[in-house]
Amino acid sequence: MKPQPRIRTLRQARDFVRRCGLCLVFADRRSPLPSLWDAVDLPERQPGESGWGQRIGAVWTWKNQLPADYPDEIFYGKDARGKAVLMTVEHLRKVHYPQHHRPLTACSPLARKLFEQVRIEPMTTPALRQAVLKGDRTQRHAFAKALVELQVTLNIVRCNAPEVTADTWVRFHEQYPGLA
Repeated sequence: MKPQPRIRTLRQARDFVRRCGLCLVFADRRSPLPSLWDAVDLPERQPGESGWGQRIGAVWTWKNQLPADYPDEIFYGKDARGKAVLMTVEHLRKVHYPQHHRPLTACSPLARKLFEQVRIEPMTTPALRQAVLKGDRTQRHAFAKALVELQVTLNIVRCNAPEVTADTWVRFHEQYPGLA
């Protein structure tokens, strides 16, 4: 087995993604892809310690910070199975986008409804849920599935603006205008 790099900093995480081209954010035994989670060498939460622990805190933060700090180099999105991935923008352009982009017309009716809201203005997940479901809690699973569908088909993406801390959704082509 090939030894994993031991990542402790954002810069090392960036270099890891650049070397891999494509990696999972969190480990998945069913996938042959490397994961940032497996490569990070920070302690887990210790017994009696509150919060997440350094390892999960770093990985959770870096999945958003890498594309925010390096928007021309790193992309955060979902793979075909809906798993969180990081990849180089070069991989996105040459491989991932051509293989996985689907037009909005190929998406479910609920996904199209979500997209229409995001088309008007960027929206956080709770605001989007409220605008589309209007408090109907029975549709929460369908909403989550439609949100992932739009990410997998590369119709929406998490906003990379460094000042945005909550998951805020924008049209893919708004954030990556020259990609298609």
